Amino acid sequence: MVTQEELEKLIEAYPHRYTMHDLAELYKIKKTEDFIALNKLVNRLEEELKIARDDQNRYALPAQCGLYVGKLTVNRRGFGFLDLDEEHSIFIPKTAMNQAMDGDRVLVKTDGTLNENPEGEVLRILEHGRHFVIGTWRQKKRLIFVLDDERISSFVKVQNERDFWPTEGLKARCEIVRYGDPLIVKVERILGHEMDPGVDVAAVLLDHGIESEFPDAVMKQLKGIPDHVVASDWSGRQDLRQEVTVTIDGEDSKDFDDAISLKTTAQGWQLGVHIADVCWYVAAGSPLDQEARKRGTSTYVADRVVPMLPHALSNGICSLNEGVDRLTISCMMEINHQGEVLDYQIFPSVIRSRARMTYSQVNRILEGNLEMIRRFRSLSELFHQMHDCALSLRLRRSAAGAIDFDKKEAKIHVNEQGKVLEVTVRERGEAERMIEDFMVTANVVVAQHLHALEVPALYRIHEAPDLKKMRDLARMTAILGYPLKGDLNRIHPLQLQQCLTAFQDQESYPVVSTMMLRSMQKARYDFRCAGHFGLALPEYTHFTSPIRRYPDLIVHRQLRRYCFLGQVDPTRQQQEKELMEQLGEETSVCERRSIEAERDVEDMKKAEFMHGKLGQRFVGVISGVTKFGFYVELPNTIEGLVHLQDLNDDYYNLDPGILALRGERSGRCFKLGQKVQVRLIRASKEKREIDFVLAEPKKKIQAKRPIYKRRREKQC
Repeated sequence: MVTQEELEKLIEAYPHRYTMHDLAELYKIKKTEDFIALNKLVNRLEEELKIARDDQNRYALPAQCGLYVGKLTVNRRGFGFLDLDEEHSIFIPKTAMNQAMDGDRVLVKTDGTLNENPEGEVLRILEHGRHFVIGTWRQKKRLIFVLDDERISSFVKVQNERDFWPTEGLKARCEIVRYGDPLIVKVERILGHEMDPGVDVAAVLLDHGIESEFPDAVMKQLKGIPDHVVASDWSGRQDLRQEVTVTIDGEDSKDFDDAISLKTTAQGWQLGVHIADVCWYVAAGSPLDQEARKRGTSTYVADRVVPMLPHALSNGICSLNEGVDRLTISCMMEINHQGEVLDYQIFPSVIRSRARMTYSQVNRILEGNLEMIRRFRSLSELFHQMHDCALSLRLRRSAAGAIDFDKKEAKIHVNEQGKVLEVTVRERGEAERMIEDFMVTANVVVAQHLHALEVPALYRIHEAPDLKKMRDLARMTAILGYPLKGDLNRIHPLQLQQCLTAFQDQESYPVVSTMMLRSMQKARYDFRCAGHFGLALPEYTHFTSPIRRYPDLIVHRQLRRYCFLGQVDPTRQQQEKELMEQLGEETSVCERRSIEAERDVEDMKKAEFMHGKLGQRFVGVISGVTKFGFYVELPNTIEGLVHLQDLNDDYYNLDPGILALRGERSGRCFKLGQKVQVRLIRASKEKREIDFVLAEPKKKIQAKRPIYKRRREKQC
């Protein structure tokens, strides 16, 4: 009798395609019952998409038949992409979607080859990625329910609409009852009117599946957790309460999961990074743990934080608040003046923070502000010593090739009603860099420790960029005046760091930094210790933020089990290795979901802010060039599109050789990094889009108008 493993190996090993008759002859099947069994096995493997059948009823691997499975990403214009890996994706036209929606796991048919621009059609929806939708009632010819997500083109029918007496502008979250066109939904929750404070942000979060409220089981478990450190918590911990430890965070931070201590030594410094011992309170498998795993991370948006853990933990007993005893896991490191970690210890501890410092306070102390120095007289010298230690660590990392993208981030200022008051660039001073240096160093030490022990753990990995993206980046930097040197197939982070440095003082730096960041692979969590390309590190993990990141909590749990308690069990280790593999995939998905929600809220709030500035002029830099126009980024990070159709002084074509739009007769160019003056003409909060037009005087074209007009008509 043929086994599944034998059949899979046969089809995988040879490019030859087999009919059922071929398989029966190959395995010398003569009995009817054996042929039926083989047929059932083949049908099952085909159903599971492990093998596929072509038009001539021959069996082969799915990819050999042009069949691919993956998650569908849909654009607002209706078309989509099936991303297979970092290098290959399949374009799905709007007419070939076959009612599939963004996030669905689908089976796609192509022409059988992954050429430069493969195109495919959705054959089957294997799993729906979306089970809820967010929408708003709009008054058209009649009151209808319109989905906020324009990527879903289906007409929507609400089953229980009459139960809520909806009015124009009322928002609701609805459960999908039946997929297709029409999409049948049932109101699950009324969010409020679209003009009510906070409803817009809540709608975006829920659209990404991010819930603010915690389940009853979690809130019930919280009642059994004390709000202070009790005597039974002290067992096996070092008492570090006499050490001068401080927290340094943003002004609006409420949860403090890392504290720093520092002493000078003959060789350099003794640096202590003390991290809240969250896993002491969040037992594996408990309701708290299950909910934290489900969320994966805290989500930070314009006017709120959706925490991974309830406030009683994140802002209470797990937060390293000033002047109170807190349980921690400490990483004490001996560092020399060259930034090298000579020795370290990792152990459970108890600390008491001396001061809750902010980045701006420490920055002013480092800048020599006398008022701030007097206010924190007993600590000011400590911060200068910390700065010296951080510089040594930074210089060592930089020499190894660590890339500092220094990308501008937006800070959105809102009032109590959630209305945007201002959009500015988030400051990143020496205090911010200093804490980052300390956290990266502790993460490296813990990763090296766990890797050396060969115990199951979660690592933060960032793989080397693929060749195609490096070639595109090299072409762009060469156009801007800096050709990337060396073998692009074996690019080293130091080469990219040197490239960034070359653009440091130029107006095009933000463009180069963004393009380089986009050319990188996405960092993710993995059970393999595969290194971090961007930081030029062979071992790296996330250990320093267990209040807001589930992988950090897992790392703490593994440290306790294998390092502090010494619980080594080969059988359990194998099980945990499989668990780490699963958690790596889960937490990476949660992280991407949170990032997408944060980005959508930011885009929405930026568009809302710009809506009040229609008609105003701005100066920005061209940050992206496409065949349909170019993007302009303003100094405060707000980005908008100048549409090709609004460049009506000439007929413009995309010149891929110089990444620019070039006028056909005038020769005028719009290229990356170029400074332009624009005027705001559209800003849609609902679509999260901003549109500009050029504000410079139009250049006169000598060619006759009718010729240009005919060409434009031909283009349309």
